[in-house]
Amino acid sequence: MGKRTGILIMVMILTLIGCGTGNEKKAMTAETQPEESREELLLSYYWETENHQKALEQVIQKYNLSQDKYFLTTKYIPFADFNKSLSISIAGNDSPDLVIVDIADFASYASMGVFEDLTDRLDTSEYYENAMQSCTMDGRVYGIPFGCNSLAFFYNESLLKEAQTEVPKTWEELKEAAVRLSGNKVCGLAFSGVQYEEGTFNYLPWLWSAGADYDGIDSENGIRALQYIRDLTISGGLSREIINWTQGDVMNQFAAGNVAMMINGSWQIPTMREMDLDFEWNVTAIPRDQFAVSGFGGENFAVLKGNHVDGAIDFLNFVTSKEQVEQYIDEFGYLSARMDVAEQQYQGDAVMQVFTEQMQYARMRGPHPEWPEISDAISGAFNKVIIEEGSISQVAKEAQEKIDKIVW
Repeated sequence: MGKRTGILIMVMILTLIGCGTGNEKKAMTAETQPEESREELLLSYYWETENHQKALEQVIQKYNLSQDKYFLTTKYIPFADFNKSLSISIAGNDSPDLVIVDIADFASYASMGVFEDLTDRLDTSEYYENAMQSCTMDGRVYGIPFGCNSLAFFYNESLLKEAQTEVPKTWEELKEAAVRLSGNKVCGLAFSGVQYEEGTFNYLPWLWSAGADYDGIDSENGIRALQYIRDLTISGGLSREIINWTQGDVMNQFAAGNVAMMINGSWQIPTMREMDLDFEWNVTAIPRDQFAVSGFGGENFAVLKGNHVDGAIDFLNFVTSKEQVEQYIDEFGYLSARMDVAEQQYQGDAVMQVFTEQMQYARMRGPHPEWPEISDAISGAFNKVIIEEGSISQVAKEAQEKIDKIVW
């Protein structure tokens, strides 16, 4: 698969969210503004969480009411369909003006030249260097971070207490706890295992903790990680259903009491805190093998080349300002990529502090221009491990051969 196919199979588009009401006087001005006098902009995204969609809607509303030159709407497309939708829109010269892109996918898009060069057009002085690296190529800036997040280990305190099980800290303890907690329609452990980027985001920490990476899936450490997941599945501690579960699905299963422990992200916290759960839960570091690890996640804003670049940049200057980021970033369960905002976040919030602490161990997927294809090989290998398709050595060998052809 070539680079153009790779990128066009990789990007995703988003659902139309209507603008709510805010300041009544300003709302009247916006609503009665002649449509032809306002330049229309479209932002595409893939967030499935309702709270995220509502929070984004509020940000868009504020922007539309803050000025009378541009009018921004949004479009949501499920994560699994985002790549295909964006590729079709680009091919048909009907692409959105802005996108919110997973940081791991950004390099692939940027390498295809579909993003506007934003160097010197946005103030990035307050952004963390590692966050900016995810949207920089050859010294040029092609995006700006929306925010950062990480993975951690969630557990149902009630179920662990009932089973007289301690919170696991190592792989060995995790397997023992997962098996003990499984049964009576309860799955001991779950994480998203779908065969696309969500699954890869959750699979890579197993490789990393064992001391391997995507360039060493067939190494001794890589094989140990694959074998651990297969053993965990065969033992009954990990459900095969995870290959069909998104991160949102896993959270819902956990909230319903059907999953005792899960690996998931900080972005789930706002939603879970609004749920009327009948059990106590908490979060901690992901159980480790050789190394303590977490996944570094998040998204970047990018502007697609087209006819509305100035309007798109006007919105980015608004939405990435310190004042605005301070107002919305916590609602997403994200750590701000702006240092001057992140330093003040989540003080006194023990749960969110766990995710903040995980950032020091968090590793980024890629970046690599052909990351979508690499990601597919990774998640595909783990899927085969879970459904017991082929020996571990054969699965590892096949995955590595696919990756090597892409990388070399």
